[in-house]
Amino acid sequence: MGVMENLAAEAEGRLFNRPPECFTGLGGEAMGLLDFLKNRLSGGNNLQCPVCRTAGSQRTGEGQIRCPNPSCPNFDASLRGRGTLRTAGTTVPTKGSFKPVQPVMIRYRNFAGQDRTFVAEVASLVRKGNHWVGRVEPTGEKIALARDRIQNLQEVESGATQRVAPGQAWPTPRERQVLGYHKKHGTSSPLFEKIRAKYPNW
Repeated sequence: MGVMENLAAEAEGRLFNRPPECFTGLGGEAMGLLDFLKNRLSGGNNLQCPVCRTAGSQRTGEGQIRCPNPSCPNFDASLRGRGTLRTAGTTVPTKGSFKPVQPVMIRYRNFAGQDRTFVAEVASLVRKGNHWVGRVEPTGEKIALARDRIQNLQEVESGATQRVAPGQAWPTPRERQVLGYHKKHGTSSPLFEKIRAKYPNW
């Protein structure tokens, strides 16, 4: 039995409180357990960078973090070609058959500083607080985009249906609740009709 197998048996003996002789017949299995434990304790390939939260980071023997995200201070270019790097920060779905009838192109810079371009259906765009929510191609799923990160905000807002008239106050939380409830359930009430008259595009 080699030196490494002896070390593995001793380590497993300490781990499971058994004498090393109990593990001498395991051979490669003992090493497999040690590799598993080392990988588990070091974070393995699932380690997230503590700075930017990118998966696929690695910890060196000295405890330093090496990150595959180019915009991170812990970036290490040698990790880029290993297949563990996903698009830093976000991924954009590429499969689907949704095509907007009235498309509007939205140029967006995400939190990681990457520029993205989304094609959204104009009729689906709705402003919610400081975000625009709308259906985008190719999936047709709704996404929320922060207004301060939209690079062509004026173009998007001029093309989108305005829910409130210029200078008009936004509905109160209670009014939004009534509008949302009846719109969702396809029902009506005198209060809903009154609020709806104030906000016909809501």
